[in-house]
Amino acid sequence: MDSELSDRFVTTMRSWLVSLPFDLKILYEASTDENLSRETRELMLGAIIYTISPNDLISDRDNFVSYADDCLLLRLAIKKGLTSDDEDEEFFRTRFSEFFETLDSELATCQEAMGDLYPWLASKVDGLTTRKYKNKTVKNHFESDELQETLYEDGLEFRTEYPVVEETIADRFKKVSSVLDLLQRVKDDEDRKRAKGK
Repeated sequence: MDSELSDRFVTTMRSWLVSLPFDLKILYEASTDENLSRETRELMLGAIIYTISPNDLISDRDNFVSYADDCLLLRLAIKKGLTSDDEDEEFFRTRFSEFFETLDSELATCQEAMGDLYPWLASKVDGLTTRKYKNKTVKNHFESDELQETLYEDGLEFRTEYPVVEETIADRFKKVSSVLDLLQRVKDDEDRKRAKGK
């Protein structure tokens, strides 16, 4: 990978990691927007559950790298669910125009830098709606105001306790390999388990 692409990827991922707690708000807003389709809203709920759950593809810890998959899947879910020509989706995008203006170019940077890891991670988007949170399905959350309120409160807690801050990440995250090596290990482990199951 050339240095220009490497720099673009690190810069992109740094900004995503810092903004993750704020970007989570887009998912919450979309999940409760009654003008959007149920399919889109359930996808957003699945992405919320993935992001705030401590045990997803990479167990979230204090290490910034463990949140890279959350940043990527959040955006991949938003791209899938909120970028059609539908009038209501178009209106929703105007509310977060700064986020959507750079979405395609930033994802293109990741796709170029990540190689085979990008389609592997993108393939996880469809499974977001099958995830459970505290033994409740996405459908359960969609149909219950009480569960949505709990999910919102847990999201606030996630944002409050989120350990990545701009002041420290610039010193700690300088190489593409910091993220890609970890994702590759997870993919390799998944491939091994799948091969054993055959």
